[in-house]
Amino acid sequence: MNHEPLLRLFENRTGEYVSGERISQELGVSRTAIWKQIRKLEAAGYHFEASRKLGYRLLNVPDFLDVEALASRLQENVFGHSLNYFETVESTQNLARAAAEEGAKEGTLFLAEQQVSGRGRMGRNWVSPRGKGVWMSMVLRPTVPIHFAPQLTLVTAVALCRSLKRITSLPIGIKWPNDLLIDGKKISGILLESAAEDERLRYVVAGIGISVNLDEIDFPAELLAKATSLSISGGQKWSREEVIIEFLKEWEQLYGLYQDEGFGPIVTLWEALSVSLGRLTRLITPQGDIEGIPIGLDESGAIRVKLADGSIKTVFSAEMGEPL
Repeated sequence: MNHEPLLRLFENRTGEYVSGERISQELGVSRTAIWKQIRKLEAAGYHFEASRKLGYRLLNVPDFLDVEALASRLQENVFGHSLNYFETVESTQNLARAAAEEGAKEGTLFLAEQQVSGRGRMGRNWVSPRGKGVWMSMVLRPTVPIHFAPQLTLVTAVALCRSLKRITSLPIGIKWPNDLLIDGKKISGILLESAAEDERLRYVVAGIGISVNLDEIDFPAELLAKATSLSISGGQKWSREEVIIEFLKEWEQLYGLYQDEGFGPIVTLWEALSVSLGRLTRLITPQGDIEGIPIGLDESGAIRVKLADGSIKTVFSAEMGEPL
């Protein structure tokens, strides 16, 4: 059964219930075939409401990216100049890494409407429903030593935070090292993976997930207390194309600044956007928990923490908890 006639039937009756009997008569198919097609459409991002008495009602149509418009607006950029778009992938990170190994140029971008195995830091799964967020990975080829790689994560976080604040005017801040939060709830994930040779970075693959238009129903129940979306927080839908374009523009500018002038300007911008500084916090490190007051970044991107005895400890890797 072709889904187009079924969709036209619902779109001609916007907001109305349509009985299974009526659909069956108009399309000349069985009710079982209708049910199966509706399940397929739901898997593709359409949202239906079902009633035993009334039938089916189409509530939401997925907002697919306008790839042609996006590509035309990125033609003059380095970041995004080569755009690879997919409806569903395991992970954009895997695709970008394979392309990087094959010599893909800096700025080669991979976008997907949906990831079925999206991943975040520390191997965590990343919720990536169809047509509601920005799920992307990009190839970078920075000319910096390998030990500077963590700085690139902070460059990316600053660019994303600045661009989203400009678009939405929402109170978005950065939690060290690279989580973007609104009122304590996470709205994005950033994962940078690198390959090196002779102490130089061969490439970096930067994966970014942005929860743009997700609804509460899109999040697993256990995540609702600590995750949100721009749409939930702002009470409106946002253009995903605009989010992508503004972010890539800001990212390219800051990446160029970083390559030209070093990490100093990025530190200043990061600290101005941070929600992690100046409050007593517990940091969970591989060596054990630390309690202290984060006071700023060091030159590598690590966080400097003032302990109870007044000493300063530099923390390179940790999960930062809520302020105590």
